[in-house]
Amino acid sequence: MLQSPSMPNPRIEALKKLLQIDPNDEVAYFGLGKALIDEGEYAEAAGYLEQCVTVKPSYSAAYLALVEALLKIDQKDRATQFLEQGHAVSLKNGDMQVTKKLEAIRQTLS
Repeated sequence: MLQSPSMPNPRIEALKKLLQIDPNDEVAYFGLGKALIDEGEYAEAAGYLEQCVTVKPSYSAAYLALVEALLKIDQKDRATQFLEQGHAVSLKNGDMQVTKKLEAIRQTLS
């Protein structure tokens, strides 16, 4: 459910506060990115998800969410770059669900 602009989403606000306390909390970055995607705030979500993979480069699910957010804001080149990085990470991690989703996205981009 979308919040009205005058009513901040409590989940988003809590995650932002958490990141003020610990700016290296990859789970908070991921949760914030996903919450912003749910709100339709794809550009802001992409920023937090990119920070997530910077803090924890092995977080394959964050790459998938980042690619999806970047595609929503028509940043195909950046999405492709992170898709390739995320695909390599998901293969290394043995995260087949993410690997398959990234491969499906890759097919739509080619």
